[in-house]
Amino acid sequence: MSPDEISAGARTVVDVAEHFGRLKERAHQLAEVAASSNRGFFTPTEDEQTRHLQVSYWQSRNALIEVVLSFHQDETLPDEMRPAGFLVAYAGALVLVDAARFLREEFHERPVVRGKLNEPAPQFGIPEGTYDRVQKSLTSPVHAWHLYHAARYFEQHQTELKSAAADDDLAPLMDIVQRLQERIDVSIGQYAAARTRVRARELATTVTRDLLFRAIYGLQKAVSQLISDISTQSDHKPALPAGIADELRGMLKPGDVLITRKEHALTNYFLPGYWPHAALYLGDEQQLTALGIETHKNVAPRWRRLLGLDKQEPHRVLEAMKDGVRLRSLATPFACDAMTVLRPRLNEADVAEALCRGMFHDGKAYDFDFDFTRADRLVCTEVVYRSYENVAGVKFELTPRAGRLTLAAEDLIRMAFARQHFEPLAVFAPSHSPKLLLGEEAEQTIRATMEQS
Repeated sequence: MSPDEISAGARTVVDVAEHFGRLKERAHQLAEVAASSNRGFFTPTEDEQTRHLQVSYWQSRNALIEVVLSFHQDETLPDEMRPAGFLVAYAGALVLVDAARFLREEFHERPVVRGKLNEPAPQFGIPEGTYDRVQKSLTSPVHAWHLYHAARYFEQHQTELKSAAADDDLAPLMDIVQRLQERIDVSIGQYAAARTRVRARELATTVTRDLLFRAIYGLQKAVSQLISDISTQSDHKPALPAGIADELRGMLKPGDVLITRKEHALTNYFLPGYWPHAALYLGDEQQLTALGIETHKNVAPRWRRLLGLDKQEPHRVLEAMKDGVRLRSLATPFACDAMTVLRPRLNEADVAEALCRGMFHDGKAYDFDFDFTRADRLVCTEVVYRSYENVAGVKFELTPRAGRLTLAAEDLIRMAFARQHFEPLAVFAPSHSPKLLLGEEAEQTIRATMEQS
């Protein structure tokens, strides 16, 4: 866990907290409609609005859970970074608890809405009864037991944590904690009741550790209870084999679109298809200099930072992840289990124009609302969309999903199959072949992966 990863986690917590605030307002409006209606059912428009809220909530919630669980190796953190790591995880857990309690307060006694929240949505990986399972976990005494240690650590180390929060990225976390801490409401009585229900082995492994470890452990166990129906492996570290990564480095050109998949990733859920994520390849210093874009108004302010990101990996991408739209090294998309490469059917000058347009969006927040009609927050495929749309006649067809016009990563792949502005270049899909495949072999394999999802 590096300082950059802690900062990225902090940005994600802050962005999701703000997003949940927007969702609460829209959810409250829907609840008022349901309360004032005697119909006992939703109209198609209300149903679509509710489905969109549901998908947006579960997806952003999973992003936050990933942040909290990413601290499962907190013992490897340098001592000076451990308070900052705890603060990110604790603020994230509080946002999760607050959002879940809001749903209970707003909808639990409204059977029409509650029934809607429990409906399955197989196309988004939402199983039946998800709302009830989350609420059951939230009210579990064992859940209180796990949160107790985190609340206790925060109370005993507020001075140290406030000092850690002096960092610009971490400062908003203290505000979140102070605003939401009462929402966990872990009393000594609840703690005592839960204490007798926790497995003896679990007690033996936690009470003998220091309080900070128990605090982090408790946060992870608490949020893990919220995803008991989803298959994950917190110790899985996705990464392309070194040989495959070297092959790709040798063939990638600026403007290529990287479509990736991480196995066991929570954020795979609620996104359609086998291939859920996209990044825009920018190039290394030599490739970027050859494009002559370093003096462009969108690039010049970012040029030094772009080249200085990662001395170990000189290749760069523009990628929207849960911490926002960022210039990153190629190491980030290479931290995957499978990758498809699409190449634009454009000349070098048009590609250069697209990359300059894309870099304008560096620094924006991630859009957990998946709203392509606004450009202040972007999802991963929207980086590709806003970079290439109308460059040399490039057009994208947006598809309605959960009440929003969207562009999925597999929509980009289908465009490439049709040779519509892009073409498939290569794929590494270890479930089908241990080799990097090119040309016709690559296209056939990509089609096979999409058919299995």
